[in-house]
Amino acid sequence: MGQLDAQGLKCQLPVLRVRKYMKTLDIGEELEVLVTDPSAPEDFKLFCEQSGQEFVRTSQDGGVINIILRRMK
Repeated sequence: MGQLDAQGLKCQLPVLRVRKYMKTLDIGEELEVLVTDPSAPEDFKLFCEQSGQEFVRTSQDGGVINIILRRMK
């Protein structure tokens, strides 16, 4: 599983970084994204719908939101 730390980034910056990082993953591989922006889970759900990736789950530990995505294509 890959990991991308996007803590402190706002709006579309985490999504842009994930879009680039996903290209380095194998099909079926998961990526854990660490963010602090409360709107990020919804941004990533929309990203997955539009790009054909899978939004696996989200959890929160203090102020850090962990988002798990899976590359599907």
